[in-house]
Amino acid sequence: MATETICSEIAGSVWKILAKPGDVLEADATLLVLESMKMEIPALAPDGGRVVQVLVAEGESVREGQELAIIET
Repeated sequence: MATETICSEIAGSVWKILAKPGDVLEADATLLVLESMKMEIPALAPDGGRVVQVLVAEGESVREGQELAIIET
């Protein structure tokens, strides 16, 4: 199976992680929520699949383009 890396589209912090390794997600499901300038931005799984690894923790600062999670499609 192929893997896909989900990357941050913005610089901010990880507000809440909604998926954990082993979870099976549908296309466009929210993996985690980022916070930037008082706005909440969801990080989505563009394709359905199983979460292999979450690479960040709640409260962690992230930069634009940083890898957030890996899913198996």
